This record gives sequence, structure tokens and C-alpha cells, in this order.
Amino acid sequence: MAMQSPLQPDAWRTNHVGHWLRLALERFDARVQGLMASHPAVPLGLANLAARGQIGAAHIHITRHLELQGTRLTALAARAGMTKQAMATLVSQCEAWGMVERSDDPADARARRICFTAAGLAWVQAYQDAVAQAHLELEQAVGSEVATVIALGLEAYAGQ
Repeated sequence: MAMQSPLQPDAWRTNHVGHWLRLALERFDARVQGLMASHPAVPLGLANLAARGQIGAAHIHITRHLELQGTRLTALAARAGMTKQAMATLVSQCEAWGMVERSDDPADARARRICFTAAGLAWVQAYQDAVAQAHLELEQAVGSEVATVIALGLEAYAGQ
């Protein structure tokens, strides 16, 4: 860590790895969302919502954590680290946008599953493409070796 100047005793609050991780995540997610808003496979309605900032990082939790064959709401919320109520709100918004739908769970007649619609699957493909592009841009910015070290280090740290 950098030495603090006697004139800046609080510099440590914004000069640590957690701060840089947050800023990097914000930059990466903003780039992914921008790429998705202009992706040719994204349905126009979803692209317009993304371009206007209506689809935010919280909605991306559904993109990251919803299995392609569908997932129960409680499992989806647990994977995203959210309450069931907060996830239900996100699912309702995504359902209104035509990204997901609720269907009966064939394994349990009492349960419902959240599933991607055709538009939602196009959104997932755009997400995959956008993440790959944003990762490529990270490699171009810091070099392939550094990007690999970052990814391996963060994977090891997160997996502890």
C-alpha cells in the first residue's frame, strides 16, 4: 500500500484494493450494459430499456443466475445474494418486459419456475457477447498477462 502523506491522513479510505475492485466492477458492468443496449440480437424493447438505464446492475443478477432450464425464485434469490422479496420484484419487472416468464415446475406441482423467454435468451446471448468484448478491452488496456493474473487472483480470493 502507498505511504500516506501527513497532509492526507484519510487517503487509505480510497487507496485500497476494495476501492479499486468496486470502481473496476462499475466500469466493467457499465461497459457490458452499453454493449448490450446496442447489440443487434437484443429485442428493440429491451435495447431501449438498457440504453435509457432502466435495466440496471440488479437486473443483471437475473441474467447471471437464472439457469437456462429455469430456476425457482428462492434459489435464484439465494444465488444472487438477495432476499426473496427483492428478487420477486426484479422478476416481475423482467416478466413485464418480456424477458422471463413463470411456469409450473414439473418436479413439484406446488412450485413455479422462472424461465427465460425467447427475448430473454437473446438477452443472455448478448450478455455473453458483451462480457467477452469487455474482457477483451480489459486485456487491451492492461495486457493479456496482467488480465490473466487479475482473473486468477480474483477467482482464488473469491473462492476462499
